[in-house]
Amino acid sequence: MPARAYWKGQIRLALVSIPIEVYPATRSGAAISFHQIHEPSGQRIRYEKVAPGVGPVDRDEIIKGYEVSKGSYVLLDEEEIEAVKIESRKTLELVQFVDADEIDVLYYEKPYFVVPADDLAEEAYIVLREALRASRKVGLGQLAVRGREQLVSIKPCGRGLVLEVLRYADEVHKAQGYFREIEDAKPDADLLDLATALIDKKTAPFKPAEFHDRYVDALHRLIDKKAKSRSNKRILEDVEEPSRAGSNVIDLMAALRKSVGGTANASESKTTPARASSKTAAKKAPPKEASTKEGKDTPAKPTAARKAPARKAPAARARKSA
Repeated sequence: MPARAYWKGQIRLALVSIPIEVYPATRSGAAISFHQIHEPSGQRIRYEKVAPGVGPVDRDEIIKGYEVSKGSYVLLDEEEIEAVKIESRKTLELVQFVDADEIDVLYYEKPYFVVPADDLAEEAYIVLREALRASRKVGLGQLAVRGREQLVSIKPCGRGLVLEVLRYADEVHKAQGYFREIEDAKPDADLLDLATALIDKKTAPFKPAEFHDRYVDALHRLIDKKAKSRSNKRILEDVEEPSRAGSNVIDLMAALRKSVGGTANASESKTTPARASSKTAAKKAPPKEASTKEGKDTPAKPTAARKAPARKAPAARARKSA
């Protein structure tokens, strides 16, 4: 268990209080951290805390200030901020219970593990966990932490409880503003059946370990390659961009059938390749001479007329000698 809790306090349900500790349930994923470098000297760029007219200052001399007017601040130190009286700093009161599916996914922000603070709290903790599980409800409340009061939910998770920080209503954009222009229409039944079959074909248990950040992996390979080259020469790897050409003429039915392993009908197989291979067909066109032989009404070209008598000349000389 991590050495430092994100929040310590108690869950209160009516007259029942349960001492708890809250720990982060997630951690930051793999990432590449870059520094800013002065290229001519190779030295790292660093930043200093400075005050106008004073110059660089020590961190111990810095406190927080709230600007009440231009250039005028109310100064507050950490002890004053921590001393602000608000009940949710130490108590998470469950004020409402809702069905889990009533909370839109847009409101969920970050999960935390909730554990009983001691053995004495464990019995009440288990009662709350099982009551939430039996009723299939989620508890809602607020707690104050790190300078703000957060809306949170509590729900069962295995043997324990999970607290999830929720966004407030004014932090979530209204979806209608983004989806208003999308047509409210029913899709073709056959297309819908094929799309559903494709989803069924690709349905499998969720295994998070099978997914990883491929961009970070590629950056590591680039860094390793450049480090081994012992040179600052640029190394550029060509990456094929998704082609948008012809995207408007995709045969959706044929694409879906191919995706689920079926075969498109004859008419689809005739039209779709024609659009996709027009360039290759032009490259494989027969020579011009061959095309003139096939056309009966096409007059012979002058070059062909000059070559014909040259082939018959030896036969004429043979008749004279005879």
